[in-house]
Amino acid sequence: MKLTTRARYGTRALLDIALSPTQPVQLKNVAERQGISKKYLEQLLAPLRDAGLLQTVRGPAGGYQLARPLTELRLGEVLRILEGPLELTDCVADDQTCLRSAQCAARQIWQTLSAAMEQCLDRMTLADLLSIHSRLASGDAEPDATAAAAPPAPASPGRTARRQTTGHFCHPRPVGPG
Repeated sequence: MKLTTRARYGTRALLDIALSPTQPVQLKNVAERQGISKKYLEQLLAPLRDAGLLQTVRGPAGGYQLARPLTELRLGEVLRILEGPLELTDCVADDQTCLRSAQCAARQIWQTLSAAMEQCLDRMTLADLLSIHSRLASGDAEPDATAAAAPPAPASPGRTARRQTTGHFCHPRPVGPG
């Protein structure tokens, strides 16, 4: 799954709004700070408002503000509102999209990966994102202890091994018996 600009920009806009918890944030200011057109932001924030994640305040000092506490705004919910289902392939949600679904071993992997990604995103909140932002803004770009302790990923033929990070939120479950 590749996230579109809807998810990336929408998440950035929510974070921008979260940085001003005591007063509404005007859309033109978010657009300017994030380098996103105001018209596109309006299209992104409308479904988030309709879903109850944002509220608008009218008047000269009006704008957008979060409708719920940071700890109750899950990134999985945000991405589903902006992108739709979070499956890696169409066959994960609907086995009728492919004639081979019933006998497809790869589909089982896609289902497992989709479920893991969704669980990970459903654990992450806007508060977590704000915490990461604050850490990075302060110049502390060090990975957390779980990421630093992760073993290197095995190298694929023709590729160099990359450090595998489990992150703070997404601890993989063991695969298979044991």
